[in-house]
Amino acid sequence: MHTLQQILNQKENNEIWSVAVTATVYEAIQVMADKRAGALLVMDGTQLGGIISERDYAREVILKGRSSKKTLVGEIMSANVITVSTTDSVQHALEVMTEHRIRHLPIMDDKTVAGVVSIGDLVKDVISVQQTTIEQLENYIKS
Repeated sequence: MHTLQQILNQKENNEIWSVAVTATVYEAIQVMADKRAGALLVMDGTQLGGIISERDYAREVILKGRSSKKTLVGEIMSANVITVSTTDSVQHALEVMTEHRIRHLPIMDDKTVAGVVSIGDLVKDVISVQQTTIEQLENYIKS
């Protein structure tokens, strides 16, 4: 089982996409669209202040009839961010995401954001590990 640091090392692009807590929701949604991302970290200077997702946008702006150009990210973001460590396992991250029903998980290295993984990143790794195991078993049986 891989650590989350190994997953970050394997990611093609480990760029951390974020917006400021003072950005408008419109600006955040535009960044999400440009980056083809479902969520962005919300930074308060160098500190992780929250996370904003398409789900937050749908629930807190669209359904409530608010203006995305007038509403600030800080007003609708999830402020109590669930995080994990770079030394945690993929299995642990999957358990955390399942328990909290989240699709994006910031990874911290001490108090610094090291990256973000999506449920897709983790499932891809699990499938890869399982495929390797299957191939090794097949080779063992054939020999």
